[in-house]
Amino acid sequence: MFESAELGHTIDKETYKQEIPALREALLDAQYDLAELKKFPVIILIGGVDGAGKGETANLLNEWMDPRNIHTHAFGQPSDEEAERPHMWRYWRALPPKGKIGINFGSWYTDPIIKRAYGEIKNEGLTKALDEIVRFEKMLTDEGALVLKFWFHLSREKQKNRLDKLEKDPHTRWRVTDLDKKHLKMYDEFRTISEHVLRETSTAAAPWIIVEGYDANYRNLTVGKQLLEAMRKRLDTPESKVHIASAPPLIAPVDSLHILSKLDLSKKIDKKEYEQKLEDFQGKLNTLTRDPRFKKISVVCVFEGSDAAGKGGSIRRITQAIDARIFSVNPIAAPTEEERAQPYLWRFWRHVPRHGRVTVFDRSWYGRVLVERVEGFCSEYDWMRAYGEINDFEEQLSRKQFVVVKFWLQISKEEQLRRFEERKSIAFKRFKITEEDWRNREKWESYEMAVCDMIDRTSTDYAPWTIIEANDKNFARIKILKTLCDRIEKILDQIKPEK
Repeated sequence: MFESAELGHTIDKETYKQEIPALREALLDAQYDLAELKKFPVIILIGGVDGAGKGETANLLNEWMDPRNIHTHAFGQPSDEEAERPHMWRYWRALPPKGKIGINFGSWYTDPIIKRAYGEIKNEGLTKALDEIVRFEKMLTDEGALVLKFWFHLSREKQKNRLDKLEKDPHTRWRVTDLDKKHLKMYDEFRTISEHVLRETSTAAAPWIIVEGYDANYRNLTVGKQLLEAMRKRLDTPESKVHIASAPPLIAPVDSLHILSKLDLSKKIDKKEYEQKLEDFQGKLNTLTRDPRFKKISVVCVFEGSDAAGKGGSIRRITQAIDARIFSVNPIAAPTEEERAQPYLWRFWRHVPRHGRVTVFDRSWYGRVLVERVEGFCSEYDWMRAYGEINDFEEQLSRKQFVVVKFWLQISKEEQLRRFEERKSIAFKRFKITEEDWRNREKWESYEMAVCDMIDRTSTDYAPWTIIEANDKNFARIKILKTLCDRIEKILDQIKPEK
């Protein structure tokens, strides 16, 4: 794979000087068109061997174009804040919005390559990491991003010469580290692993571009021309022809409507028993969240349900039991302009908590397969692919010691009508009922089908759905508190207490 990059391509200084002005002007024009149209972001990954000019190229692109519209990120070892969240969290946060260019100096490929070279993971672990990356990049391109991946290659001899040259110059000596020298000794291991990684992750939508990195003139012109060509082609292509994808065939859920229709919504609990159990489970929840082991986990609670099913009251019974310093509640409404400029899951990734905290989502990422599906706010292809993307998201959370607890609160159509009418007649509850609630009620059957589909496709071992019979609010609140306590207690039991 790297043979063509070892031919020693060079460009003389005179040719370089002649070509640069026109290239820079064309890149700026493309960048300003991108910023004006705001139709898609450009994501540039710069990877490769040490000493091949990755940092110089990132700096040069900022020099050639308007740096105000470029987000440049150099990823090193994760900080303490990053280490407590899933591996991909920091890359999600670094994604540029539509109309901007993001340059990633180091990327989601660095960690699996290094871990495999050092023997920290086996081939199976590398394969799993690459599969996750391919799905992530497919999500980005499906969302409209232009993804350009440059791999800068040097032969072993040229890498050694490059590092020696940098080390001899007093002005650049600081750039050569002991780690660079160690990796030079591991050249063959890194080359073998990198060839495999590039081969497995070079896709039609996000291919790798291999650049010989020894001659700076050749390297700079190659990257600049490739970037210009890709941006110009995308900008000049009618939007309707950019991404035409057919959705997978729509398959009805296994149990059709039986998942909800089989619920016993008559379940109740009397007031005295409710008050006793409420005190018991709130006390238990408080104790669990103060356990020293709780600092090693995170809890994410997802509340979805029929309109007027009692999500707000149930959330309050949880937050009443927890120290206000360790929880947050995120009510999810229609996306803002900032959020619409990013991939769908971005606005949820940004709220992923650190360890030792509880985050509650009042509505969530499931809006794409519920309200957006039923109301036609997104295409069938978009909501169909969302199932896999959501499962990936939740699996990444669970691998990082997150307890993902998902509740669907279900009430009968008759009970919903009773609560709607009650809200209309009580002054301090009128804000809870809107015209949208009444419109959603008219599509009751469509929402039921979407819910059953959602539960069937996204109830997993690591993030199962708990369906709550919510006609009786007290019964619902106790079942929710008990489920939450049980899930937290189960994971805490797997953590050894510190001595």
